Amino acid sequence: MELYENDNLTDDVMNDVSSNEDLAEEGKEKKVGFFGRLKAGLTKTRNNIVHGIDNVFNGFSNIDEDFYEELEEILIMGDIGINATSDIIERLKVQVKEQHIKQPSECKQLLINSIKEQMRVENTAYDFETEQSVIFVIGVNGVGKTTSVGKLAGKLKDQNRKVLLAAADTFRAAAIEQLEEWAHRAGVDIISGSEGADPSSVVFDAVHAAKARHADVLLCDTAGRLHNKKNLMEELKKMNRIIDKEFPNAHRENLIVVDGTTGQNALNQAREFAQVTDLTGIIITKLDGTAKGGIAVAIQSELNVPVKYIGVGESIDDLQKFDADQFVDALFDVKLPTED
Repeated sequence: MELYENDNLTDDVMNDVSSNEDLAEEGKEKKVGFFGRLKAGLTKTRNNIVHGIDNVFNGFSNIDEDFYEELEEILIMGDIGINATSDIIERLKVQVKEQHIKQPSECKQLLINSIKEQMRVENTAYDFETEQSVIFVIGVNGVGKTTSVGKLAGKLKDQNRKVLLAAADTFRAAAIEQLEEWAHRAGVDIISGSEGADPSSVVFDAVHAAKARHADVLLCDTAGRLHNKKNLMEELKKMNRIIDKEFPNAHRENLIVVDGTTGQNALNQAREFAQVTDLTGIIITKLDGTAKGGIAVAIQSELNVPVKYIGVGESIDDLQKFDADQFVDALFDVKLPTED
């Protein structure tokens, strides 16, 4: 009997090991799958930036001011942004001097590492995943804001978080119906009002529902208009006051969604919203097929706000946490070991 029980135990252990291996393999495949889509999506950006950089590395025989100026111009023209480019070039100059590098061709990996360092996201950026949180998702209409709310809800639900959605974008026609569809797909509850209702009243109802249902995350879709900043500012202030009063201990996040295909316009939009609310993170959508993917570097550097998620497609798995190493490797067409 003892031998039989041990045999069963051994089978159980083996099954657990096999199951863990399967999960690890599935995670690896997902990572490679997203990396492949990201790499393919950044092809136009790569052509826009990396080919020019390679020409500089191969076209100069010495590392001098002309070399740095040419490199700087290519990065700025590739939507990396003036501030980010200046930081990257300065870091590169220091490393070249410290390592006594003489040949331009030896600088490429240093440049790649410098951009990665510029984009690094701290682990604390995702504290909202483990704490009781209220997340406002903001941005202009048409950038994929409501879709990002739905995808984020699905990701948090997969992490066994109890998620409640608040349809606080009562201004745009069909925004509520769109979010209700995403709530259904993600398998989470939603609190909504009628079209044209006061967004603050929806947030108020959602806060009380979140507390009554012991929700881990209250995820709020907000109005996307920017044409009247005064109204938007007052609206956001009013919603924030409700959270301050009714949910004072909740971790707070304000994530702005921008469209990667719009380049500098995305930066300008983020800057406008930063004037009316405290931004804590950036979601960049539509990075697939754009020549302006360098804007991811620019926004983070210009606003000192981390990119937390990027999207490269329409499916729920096409919104992923931002990984600086993965993004820059995809940009420079570096091969993952798992791709072999």
